[in-house]
Amino acid sequence: MLEIGVLLMAVAVILGLLIIWRSVKTFAINALVGLIILYLANAAAGLGIGYSWVVILVCAFGGALGALLVIVLRLMGIYL
Repeated sequence: MLEIGVLLMAVAVILGLLIIWRSVKTFAINALVGLIILYLANAAAGLGIGYSWVVILVCAFGGALGALLVIVLRLMGIYL
């Protein structure tokens, strides 16, 4: 009976790690896309957006929408 419990616990741990890995992978891709969009906007339009911790976190958590938010705020004259 103990072996079945250990086996079920191992399966639960493996499934939990797979779920965490998927979410981390999705977050990393989202952050990379946001930062690439911000870099391309800076390079192409010459917006002069500085890479502060706030800007990087907004782009990391918001992805493409976060980068667009930073760009729109910059165009409105609000500096992060």
